[in-house]
Amino acid sequence: MTLLTLVLFLAFVGLGRWQWHRGAGKQAVWAEYARPAPANLPVRREIDGIEGNFVPLMLEGHFEPAHQFLLDNMSHAGRPGYEVLTPFALGDGSGQRILVNRGWIPYTGYRDRLPEITLANDSTIRIAGRLAELPAAGLASGRAAPSTDARWPKLTSFPTHAELEAALQRRLAPRIVLLDPREPDGYVREWTPPGLAPERHYSYAIQWWGFAVVLLVLYFGLNFRKVS
Repeated sequence: MTLLTLVLFLAFVGLGRWQWHRGAGKQAVWAEYARPAPANLPVRREIDGIEGNFVPLMLEGHFEPAHQFLLDNMSHAGRPGYEVLTPFALGDGSGQRILVNRGWIPYTGYRDRLPEITLANDSTIRIAGRLAELPAAGLASGRAAPSTDARWPKLTSFPTHAELEAALQRRLAPRIVLLDPREPDGYVREWTPPGLAPERHYSYAIQWWGFAVVLLVLYFGLNFRKVS
């Protein structure tokens, strides 16, 4: 009984510390996301090698609206829908492209009728946004690669970077840009960092430590009762 109690106690304490550290890490990410972008962002000429998520940036180039992706299984306010990924070619002549998430659009009610996402503006412009990772699926079964046929836009669910490049037949930056809500040519853009809020992790940590305390109380209570 003593050995089992010790093992469980150490496990509960360890799980609590793990959740607490996850909360601290998530707190740093959310703080970075909440930090306002500088008033005059310089135009980025290079998009490879930028470290950190949610880094604000300004890009100059043009959208390629003929080759867009619809990310399936994306919800907003409890409603099903899609997120629109549009290639953006940098105007420096390097051929660099990055996918821009232009926001969420509701499901039309018909799987064979994709929403209208036509973008008329393909001239050279400047856009502001934040660098982010591609959405990741919780389960591999929720994934569906985009088709490689000639039809556009392409429906996909939690694709990999390699699958998007194969469908587009162009090199893409490994991450995406979350289009700033103040920019035109977008849809619903209430961006939040992925995953649980830091407070949830702190709450789970306290729960695990609470289990450890309850375990000790039960152990000593039962043993003192036997002695008396």
